[in-house]
Amino acid sequence: MKAELMVRRGVLAMAFAGFLAAGAYAQDPTPQQQDTQNDKKDIRQDKKDLAKDRADRNADQRDINKDKRDLSKDRADRNADQRDINHDKRDLSKDRTDRNADQRDINKDKRDLTRDDAKYGANSSEAKADRKDLRADRADRNKDQRDINHDKTDLAKDRADRNADQRDINHDKKDLAKDRKDRNKDQKDINKDKRDLHKDRKDLRKDRRGR
Repeated sequence: MKAELMVRRGVLAMAFAGFLAAGAYAQDPTPQQQDTQNDKKDIRQDKKDLAKDRADRNADQRDINKDKRDLSKDRADRNADQRDINHDKRDLSKDRTDRNADQRDINKDKRDLTRDDAKYGANSSEAKADRKDLRADRADRNKDQRDINHDKTDLAKDRADRNADQRDINHDKKDLAKDRKDRNKDQKDINKDKRDLHKDRKDLRKDRRGR
């Protein structure tokens, strides 16, 4: 009876020891299982990195496209302002020519008036005609001077607009260069993420085969 009891106790002890060993085995994975878990974790992280870098790259590409549109618009504005400047210069040159011609007419009218006053008298028809010509030429000269002043104002404004557009262009170029640099960096990160993902998947396959 004692022998049978001892056998039963021995069997129970061995069973309990086996149960503990199985539990310990289940709690402590083998190095192969640990490597597989680490590989899966690395793959998940690689996918997250890849998704983030793709999102960053796409955002940078949108910025680049916007910079290009801004640059194109600012160049068009700058070119339009330059055309306005050229037009203002032509107008200014023409109005100055007209003003100078009117001034010469005024000077001639004054000489004619002085001569006709002396020759025919201040109330003569010749003197009256000279005064009428003088008034008309002074009116033309004054109008041309107003046109000149207006042309100068337009020219100054168009130059200011052109210069502001050129500053915008320079700013757009800097933004475009920066966004291209960021986009290229993100693309490099994407390429690296793909290599890492490929390597980790390869490691996972090896660890699953146990080699």
